[in-house]
Amino acid sequence: MITRYIDGKMLKRMVISAANHLENNKKKVDALNVFPVPDGDTGTNMSLTLLTASNELKTVDDDSVSAIAEKLAAASLRGARGNSGVILSQLFRGFAKGLRGYDRVNATVFAQALKSAADTAYKAVMKPTEGTILTVAREGAKAAVAASQTEDNITEVFKRSLNHAKVILEKTPDMLHVLKQAGVVDAGGSGLIYILEGALKVLEEDMEVELSIERSYDDIDNSAKGIMAEDIRYTYCTEFLILKKSPSVAGSYFKDIIRTYGDSLLVIDDENVIKVHIHTNNPGIVIQEGIKLGELTSIKIDNMKEQHNNLLLQNEQTIKNKEYGFITVAVGEGIVELFKDLGADRVIEGGQTMNPSTNDILTAVEQVHANHIFVLPSNKNIIPAAEQVKYLTDKHVIVIPSKSIPQSIAAMLAFNPEAKVEENEIKMTEALANVKTGQVTYAVRDSIVEGTQIRQGDILGMEDGHIAVIGKDMVEVCQELIDRLIDEDSSIVTIFYGKDTEEQKARQLSDYIEEKFPDCEVEIHNGGQPLYYYILAVE
Repeated sequence: MITRYIDGKMLKRMVISAANHLENNKKKVDALNVFPVPDGDTGTNMSLTLLTASNELKTVDDDSVSAIAEKLAAASLRGARGNSGVILSQLFRGFAKGLRGYDRVNATVFAQALKSAADTAYKAVMKPTEGTILTVAREGAKAAVAASQTEDNITEVFKRSLNHAKVILEKTPDMLHVLKQAGVVDAGGSGLIYILEGALKVLEEDMEVELSIERSYDDIDNSAKGIMAEDIRYTYCTEFLILKKSPSVAGSYFKDIIRTYGDSLLVIDDENVIKVHIHTNNPGIVIQEGIKLGELTSIKIDNMKEQHNNLLLQNEQTIKNKEYGFITVAVGEGIVELFKDLGADRVIEGGQTMNPSTNDILTAVEQVHANHIFVLPSNKNIIPAAEQVKYLTDKHVIVIPSKSIPQSIAAMLAFNPEAKVEENEIKMTEALANVKTGQVTYAVRDSIVEGTQIRQGDILGMEDGHIAVIGKDMVEVCQELIDRLIDEDSSIVTIFYGKDTEEQKARQLSDYIEEKFPDCEVEIHNGGQPLYYYILAVE
């Protein structure tokens, strides 16, 4: 069926059909759970989240896509179950942002809304992992955007997006070792595919998927029951909603307070409500902090060790080592995501002012199942701690002495999976010298460096770890630093902009480079790093 526009009525039908299709197949998704910290069953949690939202949509009279999408986002947030449900609600939140203000939308706007959905979900997760629902959503959205550039039939755009998402889902075992060990695809990504299939039914056939009689669980392939047994650091999966005392209460403030009490942290701020999800050993403390901000509701605390023990089977799969593993040190959501895309098994949060200890690195090494493990410290102050790990483990650890994020990236790009470990060590170490690192930050105190007076608040341009430019104007310092870093041999400049600057300003810097150095290719990434307005890599 050719569809040029989607209005609120059509979107509502798509959501209801999607919810029904996922509900009909939720046990297939549940059977794919392989993690020892399941937060309940993925399919069931996603289905309950979406069914709650779709039921509320039936009461909405407004027929604009904007109103339907906003209701979907708000209802799914309040009805979110488990980690997978919260991530799903964030996909809907981003989708609603992309449709805001529209009564109906064409293929181009709809595709951009799918991209907004994936972008928002990535930002909501503190430590995004590739090979999950996030990856499937992002790549499906990319396919939709590409298709919308030449195709105005939304049905065709949606179909291409779904087909590409299915291809990516099949590749998730190559991105997550635990999935490959179990021989399954990602559960959350699978759930998303069912959602998209249900929605497409309305576009293609002008009919909704109906709820079917629940099939026996015994008929489902339980290949995922061979799960990895790993230590569960935090025992209690804790979830609740905070009904804010006032709109001025900030979810980010609460997130900073409780982040030290556990991991898998999600704090979603939605006007009058804050949704909280955390794995912790102290649920009481987290709840007490929440009460300070408002009334609590929908409190749910699960013992994940008990859940895991109930999931273990007698014939647990044996963990086999792969040939190579990688551990990097980084901070900033965008930079962490990039390292994972490059194949890092573990990314330790840290860097300037947050140097991880030898034990932190050792813990990461013990979690990587590989015959040879490369450690990239990304900071000269972390190299000594990394070197000590060699003497504390029986595993073969190779420290590549990277002193910056760009150096670590260059080293990983130089890795050859077909080469011997000794050859890779040489090539990766040599790659460190092929990239120049620039950093733009600020002075935190008055000082004198190499005879030069520096005042608190001055903008500092760093060249390979040394202060090269000092000034009051950000733009002038950046431009002067770029002039120092780029020479006739330079061909690629990568800009990572930090959490305290904006993409627009990074693009202005890019425009300066392209105009003055036309032979250089420029790439821009949202690094999200603290302290440094920009990290620059010149190759």
